Amino acid sequence: MLAVAAGAARMTQAMRSLEAAFLIGIEGVTEIWLVRHGDCYEGMAEASDPPLSPLGRGQAERLAERVRRVGASAIYSSPHRRAIETARILGEHVREDPRLVEIELDLGEEGKLEFKESAASVVERMRAAVDDIVKAHPGQHVVVVTHGVALMAYISDVLHLQPGQIRLLPYYTSVSVVRALGDLRIVGGIADTAHLE
Repeated sequence: MLAVAAGAARMTQAMRSLEAAFLIGIEGVTEIWLVRHGDCYEGMAEASDPPLSPLGRGQAERLAERVRRVGASAIYSSPHRRAIETARILGEHVREDPRLVEIELDLGEEGKLEFKESAASVVERMRAAVDDIVKAHPGQHVVVVTHGVALMAYISDVLHLQPGQIRLLPYYTSVSVVRALGDLRIVGGIADTAHLE
């Protein structure tokens, strides 16, 4: 019986060590919720900087309930209208950061998107923005409203993958979690939409 109990204790200790390596339950960890803005394309009338659609507002309102339950020390946003409107539904005090914008692109022939900015450039500016947010909010929970391609480029960087290796476009108002302590960044979740279910 003692051997079983000792084995269970060692297993518990091993799991706690593993969780600590992934910054779970560690004091001083900053948790960043990277959120893709709400839908702006349903019935879109403005192409350059569209507002949220009614669908997008509903998505943001459902996310706001989730954010209120968890609490957020700060909310940051890309300056694009769809992101700002999403962020303002989540909370009153929104800090804009131009580094959180989407990858620069054009709409090409036959509706294809043509990227004008390199993935390395997107990663560099997203990394700098998140690093500054972590320094400003040690040990806190922060929501960052950004865009799908920029968000996934950053997540890929944290996972030490090349941009595009994760074949995923996060859905509107999805939450991807990054935990940070010092220079360490750990992905805690990708494109979670539980609040929309």
